[in-house]
Amino acid sequence: MIFPTEHNDQGEFKRQEYQFRDLVTRNCDSGYPAESDRYHLYVSLACPWAHRAIIMRKLKRLEDVIGMTVVDPIRDERGWAFRDGPGFSKDPVNGFAFLSEAYTASGPDYDDRVTVPVLWDKKTHRIVSNADDDIMRVLNSEFDDFTDSDLDFYPEALRDEIDMVNDLVYPHINNGVYRAGFASTQTAYERAVYGLFDALDQLEERLSNQRYLIGNQQTEADWRLFTTLIRFDAVYHGHFKCNKRRIVDYPNLDSYLRDLYQHDGIAETVNFDHIKRHYYVTHDDINPTQIVPVGPDIDFDAPQGRDRFG
Repeated sequence: MIFPTEHNDQGEFKRQEYQFRDLVTRNCDSGYPAESDRYHLYVSLACPWAHRAIIMRKLKRLEDVIGMTVVDPIRDERGWAFRDGPGFSKDPVNGFAFLSEAYTASGPDYDDRVTVPVLWDKKTHRIVSNADDDIMRVLNSEFDDFTDSDLDFYPEALRDEIDMVNDLVYPHINNGVYRAGFASTQTAYERAVYGLFDALDQLEERLSNQRYLIGNQQTEADWRLFTTLIRFDAVYHGHFKCNKRRIVDYPNLDSYLRDLYQHDGIAETVNFDHIKRHYYVTHDDINPTQIVPVGPDIDFDAPQGRDRFG
């Protein structure tokens, strides 16, 4: 069983809680003031949670403000590792061999699973946050003094609707694919899968008359969903047995996914080699042969026509 401490007696996967939830703030009231070249992201190109932070850093043009190091996509019993390879590297900040070293440096008694993303403070030498939701919002607003981007993906006027959509997407889709893939009983698996496809059906209908999840304006809700959709047909459909339908079988979700993928700079944040090798090699309980499939062949650059919504 994958992550046995994160399952209940019914065989359901129950994701662990985040242990580091401090915030970087623009007004310095958190103890972690927004500063250029003070903070560093540790991420995996394979992980959808880390992908959210990578995308927000890209969209807000913070590459010169916050550094980033990518871990090896192959994770073993020692956890995420820093090695030199295609698209990943050794740790240039602390010289850590494994990301677990950042966790023990920040909390010597930490014994939960080591996860990405991590927002690291180079001044205090500790983790600020390992909560992807918090990191997304910090990058969205708290470093605005250091970027020429005025984009706001969590505008105050839309927050209630964004939160409502997130409350559907996170448990049933983002985490839903994991609840299906990591289920250890048939009942737990079917409960997760039926909830997943019911939520996808709702979004397919929602996207029939608007470009994005919240009208015709991009918000964090879109990018939270994107990181699951982009992995769905390549990984979750087969590896996690989420095989009632593929995203390409949903006309609106499919065109919406390609619309987001074609947004400036987003394609370069997507690495299918890392994604597929991570899931199919790391999860040897699910895929004992560790054979990585060669497909599917999907043209994410194909015309999508969603600009008709404005």
